[in-house]
Amino acid sequence: MTILKDRIKARIASEGPLSIAQYMTICLADPEAGYYTTREPFGKHGDFTTAPEVSQMFGELIGAACLSAYAVMGAPQRFELVELGPGRGTLMSDLLRMAALRPAFLNAARLNLVEISPRLRDMQAKTLAGSKLEPIFRDSFRDVPDGPFILVANEFFDALPIHQHVKIPDGWRERQIGLDENGNLVFGAGTARLPDKAIPPEFAKSPEGTILETQPAANAIAEEIGARLTKHGGVAVFIDYGYLTTAPGDTLQALRRHSYDDALAHPGEADLTAHVNFEALAAAAVRGGAKALPPLTQGEFLLRSGLLERAGVLGAGKTPQEQDAIRDAVERLAAPGQMGDLFKVLAITGKKCAFSPFDSAG
Repeated sequence: MTILKDRIKARIASEGPLSIAQYMTICLADPEAGYYTTREPFGKHGDFTTAPEVSQMFGELIGAACLSAYAVMGAPQRFELVELGPGRGTLMSDLLRMAALRPAFLNAARLNLVEISPRLRDMQAKTLAGSKLEPIFRDSFRDVPDGPFILVANEFFDALPIHQHVKIPDGWRERQIGLDENGNLVFGAGTARLPDKAIPPEFAKSPEGTILETQPAANAIAEEIGARLTKHGGVAVFIDYGYLTTAPGDTLQALRRHSYDDALAHPGEADLTAHVNFEALAAAAVRGGAKALPPLTQGEFLLRSGLLERAGVLGAGKTPQEQDAIRDAVERLAAPGQMGDLFKVLAITGKKCAFSPFDSAG
């Protein structure tokens, strides 16, 4: 039992069941007992390891893509460099090291880190201490000043609240979290029937028990980013684990101590995420007026960006043990069955263009 679990049960007993989105928001962002407000999630002593923590090569190659985007933008004399959910600041530190190869990029950039956690802000400031750019912390993307921008979001959208809808005999209902007869948290179907228009037509005849997920919070941010890109110009790169086309399935998951956990077992003590629907994310950005380039798997993105060549440079002259560690990192980041195909990379631009390593939208 956790403190937050007691509070969630009391709320449900008093006010009724919670949507999946409400539950995720409480578990992750509660000011006193939420996962991201109270815990250190990253690294071997946390609950999960992100790609920037696997190897410096990941952030460096994201940096190379940003340099390419900067050139396509016409090398503006001033632009906003933005990261959503910067974690420990590791990705941005590696990105800036790569960006230093083009001093004009750093001279033109103003660094904006969108982070609401004071604890993580402190960590990011320490990681970036002595870097070429001093971070300005923002509470949301809306606080980033107008103007052209380059935005990076790595494992940001997966932690945003989702909704789930479940097919029952008389139609579709929102999946919720309530209490069973013993007072335990359980999943169930809400009482209100969803209108048919809320479900994509291709899933209208799905069998009973089918679950469909929607991501209104993620889509709203993508649409806002798309609108800003359309108005001011620039590029956004989203990296996350997810699926390329809308499909049924329950992807809500909890991670605790590097192992999968019951999503209802340890509220506030486990990371809650859901796979990102990249088709919906791209469509939202396009609704904002932007252009979406064909997405890549993370493996394709890294290999096209020169992962093997960078690994060779890093390994030159190193001990056999160090070279093995670099090879292991390449495998973990890019191989099918690991991060390579589970994670996807989507680039959004303000106008029709392509930049390395992405292809044109046609």
